[in-house]
Amino acid sequence: MTPNYSRLCFIFNPISGTNRRFDLRGLLHRQLGSISGLHYEVRPTEYAGHAEELARSAATEGFGVVVAVGGDGTVNEVGRGLLGTGAAMGVLPRGSGNGLARHLGIPLTPAAAVDLLRKPRVLPIDVGRLNGKPFFCTAGLGFDAHVSRCFAEAGTRGLATYVRVALREYGRYQATPIDIEVNNQHISTDCYVLAFANAAQYGNNAYIAPLANIRDGLLDLCLIDQMPLSRAMRVAYGLAAGDLPTSGAATYHTAQTVRVSSKQPLGFHLDGDFAGEATNIAVVIEPLALPVVVGTSFKQ
Repeated sequence: MTPNYSRLCFIFNPISGTNRRFDLRGLLHRQLGSISGLHYEVRPTEYAGHAEELARSAATEGFGVVVAVGGDGTVNEVGRGLLGTGAAMGVLPRGSGNGLARHLGIPLTPAAAVDLLRKPRVLPIDVGRLNGKPFFCTAGLGFDAHVSRCFAEAGTRGLATYVRVALREYGRYQATPIDIEVNNQHISTDCYVLAFANAAQYGNNAYIAPLANIRDGLLDLCLIDQMPLSRAMRVAYGLAAGDLPTSGAATYHTAQTVRVSSKQPLGFHLDGDFAGEATNIAVVIEPLALPVVVGTSFKQ
């Protein structure tokens, strides 16, 4: 059955972002309320994991576009709920990073993001899985995951908090020896950061894999084995400038599948949220597995 893109369900995380006075219903009434034939509903989340349940229910009820209103964590939950349903995911970015929204060319201004939903442009994107768990933007091992765990415990959100936590933990974190199997190669190395990028950036225009194409059926791997101060400064500049692949500070591979093993448990994150630890990790890409609403500037 062809999805009905004139039926929109907004899954709203009321604690995302820093503006707790955000009037979603008022915005939708102004932007969409007068459009003939368009129906929308708002369903707020109440607990972790609720967005996934609400998204799956909305798709079952025939909503053609289910919109994640929140940050990358909310986007991940809504995307998980929509996999295999045929419904498209929209994004109204309300988080501190908004990595997937930025990659898809979705405006960060709420009114402009809602305007895309009047006549949505829908394209399928690839979906990554780490030990079976989906991610849509990036996943990773090592320092990134460690910081995501500390960030979740920090009590406040936002870029300033993330930077503060990362700087504090930089002097404490030690690289872990790992073995990688990728493209019929076996690599024994240290892992300070191993990122699996479906999209180009973490969020906040920090480009971990600026050449990543979210529709090419490949993951872009970024490996940083050690992070002395001189390299850390180069990595920070490369993330901001988008030239990390040519900086010499990181090693890159593209692949459909990757296996990683270590003697001690490695923490991992999915779309910026700490998701667990494992000694054996398998990462795969599922080509064009999720339809999404994209911005007018999206070219891939």
